[in-house]
Amino acid sequence: MGRSKDKPLTERAIRALLDKHACPVPYHEVRTRLLGNIACPDPAVQPMAVIAGLWGGTLPEFDSVGDANALLGALVMGLWNELANHQDPKKPFRAIRVPLEPTSANLGNLGLVRAQEVEGFVEGLFNGEEEAGLPERAHEAVTHLGEIRAMMAGVADLIERTRNEPEDRGQIKETIKHLRVMTEIMETEIHAVVLACTRARAQGLPGITTPLGTRH
Repeated sequence: MGRSKDKPLTERAIRALLDKHACPVPYHEVRTRLLGNIACPDPAVQPMAVIAGLWGGTLPEFDSVGDANALLGALVMGLWNELANHQDPKKPFRAIRVPLEPTSANLGNLGLVRAQEVEGFVEGLFNGEEEAGLPERAHEAVTHLGEIRAMMAGVADLIERTRNEPEDRGQIKETIKHLRVMTEIMETEIHAVVLACTRARAQGLPGITTPLGTRH
């Protein structure tokens, strides 16, 4: 599984492995779910269990040991370790890039991807529980992320409901601009959660009981 002497796999290579093994979670959400697990206050979080969770709790069937090593190495030794670098204040999280040309399809995709990124992060952060003991800054950020997720999902839903109507490129361009600003806030809040939880774990600080509410 080790890839210490190799270059990290590219995003394209990891996407290909997820597709090969029919991962039901899209790559952009896999990233944020793993990052949420890394930040999770629960010290019992295990990367292998997290990876299995992407397939509903059981790893996919492999054709060979090599296939298993390729996937697990990419996700555990590769992507997990890469995302763990965001515990450094100087290495903030960045959302995945998506096409931003002013079309209704791109606008709907932007809203959907960002909503799923937030959902993945919060799911990982709570690690299957209905509540978590979070530091105050993380508690506040999760609330903000829930609001952002709702707005992003609302835009995606609007585009889906009006997909047969004529496009207003000017309005679409303006909305994309707003969502780009919201994306920057989302990135800031996600990174704030990661840093606050990292500090709290290191210092053994108690957290505020935070219910899982960003999906509602």
